[in-house]
Amino acid sequence: MSSEHASKVTGNRKELRTKIDTACRTAEEFTKLYYDSVDKKRHQMSKLYMDNGLLVWNGNGANGKDNIQKYFQELPRSEHVMNTLDAQPIIDDAVSSQLTFIIQVSGTVRFQDNPTKPFQQTFMITAQGDKWKIASDCFRLQDAIF
Repeated sequence: MSSEHASKVTGNRKELRTKIDTACRTAEEFTKLYYDSVDKKRHQMSKLYMDNGLLVWNGNGANGKDNIQKYFQELPRSEHVMNTLDAQPIIDDAVSSQLTFIIQVSGTVRFQDNPTKPFQQTFMITAQGDKWKIASDCFRLQDAIF
């Protein structure tokens, strides 16, 4: 391997490591904001979504931040607890230079006086100016199989 090629590979690895570190930090900050909002400030949920954002909530869909806001307003009061968090940058020509991350969360949620249930949620977030906005959000309640 030529020294020029080795230097390029090392540079690419450093750049990838930086993007992964940024994705992890962003995921921690973003999910704290998201679950605080959904549990305590639900009236502000639309601020977290892109204008044309997509929500799939346990098989029910809402498209556009106004419809997403309406959907959240109709849900019962909730308490979410995160158990796991994973994040990765999307490095693809489809997003070009737009900073975009996939965030995966698992945890438990309790709606009003119902029993606590496990959930999984996957976000695709993208930078818009100095804010992170949700492009797509897929939430799914989990049922025990045994």
